Amino acid sequence: MIKSTAELDCLGLYCPMPIAKTVEKLKELQPGEILEILADDEGIKNDMPAFCQTTGNELLAIEKENGKYRIFIRKKK
Repeated sequence: MIKSTAELDCLGLYCPMPIAKTVEKLKELQPGEILEILADDEGIKNDMPAFCQTTGNELLAIEKENGKYRIFIRKKK
């Protein structure tokens, strides 16, 4: 189980809002801290890895349960 520093609820939001909200939330975190994102948009499983690759943040996990995704990202140092 990954222990997150902060959570971001993106349930009910669709592209590009989960990524836009992730960008804003990451600005509040310190390097190395972990953000947990909750989302139900199927596009997130492709969008979030691409976002992390582009920005240098570390994608730790994408978990799917009951049609909802939990994504864990470590803010780049």
